[in-house]
Amino acid sequence: MGRLVGVDLARALAVFGMFVIHIGPSATAVDGIGGWVRSLAEGRSSALFATLAGFSLILIAGRREAKTGLAGRQAKARIAIRAVVLLALGTVMAMVYGGVVILAFYGVYFLLALPLVRLQARTLAIVAAALALVMPQLAFGIRALLTEPVTAALKAYDPLDRIGAVSVLDLFVTGFYPVITWMPFVIAGMALARLDLTARTIQRRLAMVGPALIALGYGTPWLASLLFPGLWAAMEAPAGRDMGPKFDPAGSPWTLLTAGPHTGTTFDIVGSLGVAITVILAATVAMDRLPRLRRLAGPIIAVGTMSLTAYVGHFVASSFFVPGQGADAPAEAANQTSWTPVLLFILGAILFATIWSRFFRRGPLEHLLNAATKPVRHLR
Repeated sequence: MGRLVGVDLARALAVFGMFVIHIGPSATAVDGIGGWVRSLAEGRSSALFATLAGFSLILIAGRREAKTGLAGRQAKARIAIRAVVLLALGTVMAMVYGGVVILAFYGVYFLLALPLVRLQARTLAIVAAALALVMPQLAFGIRALLTEPVTAALKAYDPLDRIGAVSVLDLFVTGFYPVITWMPFVIAGMALARLDLTARTIQRRLAMVGPALIALGYGTPWLASLLFPGLWAAMEAPAGRDMGPKFDPAGSPWTLLTAGPHTGTTFDIVGSLGVAITVILAATVAMDRLPRLRRLAGPIIAVGTMSLTAYVGHFVASSFFVPGQGADAPAEAANQTSWTPVLLFILGAILFATIWSRFFRRGPLEHLLNAATKPVRHLR
């Protein structure tokens, strides 16, 4: 199958957005256009990344029609192997860089998505919508029960927590990208992959769906805040960190009506998913209808073809080259105000990907990940 160039472009934009959050200025250090860029990237770039992860699953499992028989079993085995590798890699990276690394969460997403890879686009969309409506409320209730003694008791039997990585509880409920509220992105991405994104009818429908979800996800909390004063307090509550849940999940129920980045509310999921759909559609249409732009965007597209390498590489490189980025976590340094590191990392990723792609079909880590799945050829 030929590469979906628009999807690769969207994947590169997602990676660059995470560069902005991980090594760019902190939220309190920028305003104006810089503040707008950071605000746009926060939460939404990782949501786009997760949506594209679901898209990739369907590319493996069979895009328009799910593979069946031996091919289907081998496809599922490939996904399972990728999941285990990502879970292991993410766990190791989390020991060094903290829970901000998304790869271990990816591994769990992939494993949970395995039973769904044969579903059609409509069914997948319904499942994603149902999870987006139900799971944030369930997550709120579960987190309300997770008192310090309960959390300590659970983590006492958690092997991941013992080695200093993200715990099982983090992976499913309390982490930066918990399964309970992030699976809708993955499943929605699977639904998108089952569609013919080059068909004009599909493009017109998605051109309405994406902005509609954005308006619903971010407009509804704004309108609600005008009607319910208590919501203002929930929306304006100071965050304890630049990433992660922006509210006390065991606190006011008003927080369920907000849509801040990484809050994991229904409105956050709906709005972020609307952004992801819009970006994927815009990138696909642009690459399909503007061949000159497609040629100019070639170096950026190359980054999208090796997004795992670019993602892991920026963590490793930030430890050496970005002030305030140590072994604890690649979060923003408190006094970081310069955009220079972000620009240099983006340019570095583009340069590396452009040169590498001239000699190799896959990025370094993509090649290793593909090699790990080779044994499935012997599956019968």
